[in-house]
Amino acid sequence: MKKYSLLLITVSSFFILGAQKQKVDSLSSLLAKEKTDTMQVTLMWKLASAFNFFNPDTALIVAQKALYKAREIKYTEGESRALGVVANTFIKIGNYPRALEYHLQKLKLEENRNNPRNMASVLLNIGVVHIFQEDYRQALFYYSKADSIIKNRDVEDLKYYSLLNLGDVYDRLNINDSAFVYFNESLELAKQLEDGDFIGSSMVGLGHIYQKQDLFNLAKLNYKNAIPYLETANDDDLICEATLGLAKLYKKMGINDSAELYARHSLTIAEKDGFQSRHLDAAAFLTEHYKDVRNVDSAFAYMEQSRVLQDSINSRDKIREWQIISSNEQLRQLELAESRRKASKERSQQLQLLLIGIFIPTFIFFVLLLSRRKIHVRLIRFLGVISLLILFEYLTLLLHPYVAEITHHTPVYELIIFVCIAALLIPTHHRIEHWLIEKLTRRRHHIEALHKAHPKEK
Repeated sequence: MKKYSLLLITVSSFFILGAQKQKVDSLSSLLAKEKTDTMQVTLMWKLASAFNFFNPDTALIVAQKALYKAREIKYTEGESRALGVVANTFIKIGNYPRALEYHLQKLKLEENRNNPRNMASVLLNIGVVHIFQEDYRQALFYYSKADSIIKNRDVEDLKYYSLLNLGDVYDRLNINDSAFVYFNESLELAKQLEDGDFIGSSMVGLGHIYQKQDLFNLAKLNYKNAIPYLETANDDDLICEATLGLAKLYKKMGINDSAELYARHSLTIAEKDGFQSRHLDAAAFLTEHYKDVRNVDSAFAYMEQSRVLQDSINSRDKIREWQIISSNEQLRQLELAESRRKASKERSQQLQLLLIGIFIPTFIFFVLLLSRRKIHVRLIRFLGVISLLILFEYLTLLLHPYVAEITHHTPVYELIIFVCIAALLIPTHHRIEHWLIEKLTRRRHHIEALHKAHPKEK
């Protein structure tokens, strides 16, 4: 089974590509006009997701920018979405370790939130990455955690995927009893949802299990019943799997004509749609089939076809390795650019704090000088209050990043700490304010008294 992805493609690649390119144009236009930060992040991760269908490199750049911006403005939902798109883009490229890294970052983020759907979704996707890496036990671990959340928190739209994924991983582990239970449950749910593609997918899974148990009639029934549903949904990938399943079934039953017929059907669809792995599976089956029936020419032809396909897949794997190296370097450059931007911003903030720090004593000194001039006492009092307010607000500004780091941005703890700081600062503020203002006004009164006692001669 290959139906474990959360994104089910049910139309032909040609129409998907056209629709996604139209979506890219529309989202790009909206993004160019958008001014709100959170909405910009939303449009960016949606744009990256659309690019992922036909241009993973661009998708990676846009999704990473969305991630940086979401983190900068502390938009948690946007950060979670962007992490998911980056991870899915790495899956598309074939960079599974990086995909796992970003999905785990998203998992860590979701563990601090109360969003059951997001939590279940990321757990399912981590399981999918482990399936690609053929680590089926780890996939089962994450699928089971996701299934528990989906059932306990009634995440309706993920229930089918969870059941089908569990059936698939138990099938891969050859734990047939459990695989049957989950495939059967997924089929019942698919019928309730009246979704033909889901029904067909579950039937293919059941066909595999019945074939492993040599229940040939039940396997044949499920495979054949699945095909019309899959044809209606244009799900050619699973049609290839179902028809090759029938070919293997008929081969076991010794019905060679039917085995050849369904294997050729699988090969034809795979060749038409460019499903190289499916094409190779069908060609390999036909090679062995013709060897068994002693049709040397046909066996040689399909063996040669298998060799060419294997070379092509190996070449594609080499291209994927190059894409992985390229995507890693691309990501490194993005991270360097982001680090430079943050460093520039921090330098700007530090410079501003330095200037404020210089300004405060200068301003206080200026107020002290004014006390010697012939200016109204109320103005001196007002300027004294302003200077002290600036000083204490500056102290709060300096302390806030350290408090946020200590509390891990937990609002309750930040509030408690700042209330304690305020409890210390406010009385101090009042005492210093009273002392300074009294000192300034006393000095001003003294100067005025001196002027009255010793007026200058004209």
